[in-house]
Amino acid sequence: MRGEPQPALSKIDRAAEYRPDPAILELADWLGDAVAPADFPQTLLRFRNDRAAATIGLASLSDEQWLGHFGRFEPLAENLPHPLALKYHGHQFRVYNPEIGDGRGFLFAQMRDGAGRLLDLGTKGSGTTPYSRTADGRLTLKGAVREILATEMLEALGVYTSKTFSVIETGEELERNDEPSPTRSAVMTRLSHGHIRIGTFQRLLALEDREHMEALVAYCLTQFPGPPPPPDAPGRDEPAVILMHQVVERLADLAASWMVAGFVHGVLNTDNMNVTGESFDYGPWRFLPAWNPGFTAAYFDQAGLYAFGRQPEALHWNCGQFAVAMRLLVDAEPLLAAMNRFGELYMAAISRRWCWRLGVETKGDARDTQIVSASEKAMRESQAQPDEFFYRHRGGRAANGELAEALADYAPVACDHPYWSEGAVESMLIDEVDTLWSAIDQRDDWAPLHDKIERIRRLGAAHGAPPTAPAIFSES
Repeated sequence: MRGEPQPALSKIDRAAEYRPDPAILELADWLGDAVAPADFPQTLLRFRNDRAAATIGLASLSDEQWLGHFGRFEPLAENLPHPLALKYHGHQFRVYNPEIGDGRGFLFAQMRDGAGRLLDLGTKGSGTTPYSRTADGRLTLKGAVREILATEMLEALGVYTSKTFSVIETGEELERNDEPSPTRSAVMTRLSHGHIRIGTFQRLLALEDREHMEALVAYCLTQFPGPPPPPDAPGRDEPAVILMHQVVERLADLAASWMVAGFVHGVLNTDNMNVTGESFDYGPWRFLPAWNPGFTAAYFDQAGLYAFGRQPEALHWNCGQFAVAMRLLVDAEPLLAAMNRFGELYMAAISRRWCWRLGVETKGDARDTQIVSASEKAMRESQAQPDEFFYRHRGGRAANGELAEALADYAPVACDHPYWSEGAVESMLIDEVDTLWSAIDQRDDWAPLHDKIERIRRLGAAHGAPPTAPAIFSES
């Protein structure tokens, strides 16, 4: 997409030079397997995220160069010599599965952004690997379009998310049981702050591989730096304990960010949990049509394990599995102390993020929780769609009843962006997603999708930079 509106770039989003840094190579011998990308019959460029590319020095690539690197996966200069399919295990719907790993994706490249942060370019739909089992290693074009929409909307709503970097249609016809087939195919590349998962550590625990567990902890602390544990935390000088605290802080903030966005990820397995706290890998996601804690995104989640209101519980449970893995290195007591911080950290994140989205100045957790409670009650009683609710009450306007009382002495955040006075609420409900896909599928009309992305980015500019937990990123 060229000619798209460019909102002001934040400190870590500013334009940068290309700075290759394949740091993962120090772990590659045991963390992944060298693989070859699929040889696709076509490479049709459908989406290139030049805003994201500018942050890692790749926006100047021609379309043909782009197709070479992200359709045929010709190595980037001074980067990984070949793709790596990463190894991991994971709890899938709380059933442990040791037979997973990158089955239709790989790590393609690593580089530094303008703030020195290490970023990965990883793929989805790039072909079979040793972990594909009976799958074909492919991605549907519809799945890639849905991932564009999820990542763009989440970023606009302040969620720390991977970015859809590239989508290239590949000219194959795929058979799928859960959508009309044959259907069009694509290969997607995401820009992400690492691909080290809780499941990566679970695999090393299963192998009782202490040496490599220590090396992986050291890699994460070096490449994904964050603050130390609280001064009174037991074992606070132990590397595994430091990382445990950071993971708890990051996942508590991630859970809060999804809740404030009204987003349901759908598949919160431990192999989908990045230790950086970055949201990624979007399958059966949904945004709420109304405030309903029992709303589920995945048709196969019959028990509602990953329902909207249970997402904080799911991430806390996943932190517990990370603690179990860390027991290979340290005693349980300091890990449990870190786990016990989750609830308080989550509530603090909810408060600061709720005030941010509502457009009012925070007064601290104790007061802000009253706004959260009053807002939730108002949404339940009115059945208002969350995006509409936050828009209508931006800066405390139009509030009544308990919500008006809770907001009585809150000052609105200064913001003169015209979005807040135009009356057109930007949302991402499933009917619109299906409409956007139908235009592509039936008429090969990509204009509605590109227009939607521009409107979402304008929504993000109207919100401004979100609050973040201190453990998300510290400059290296």
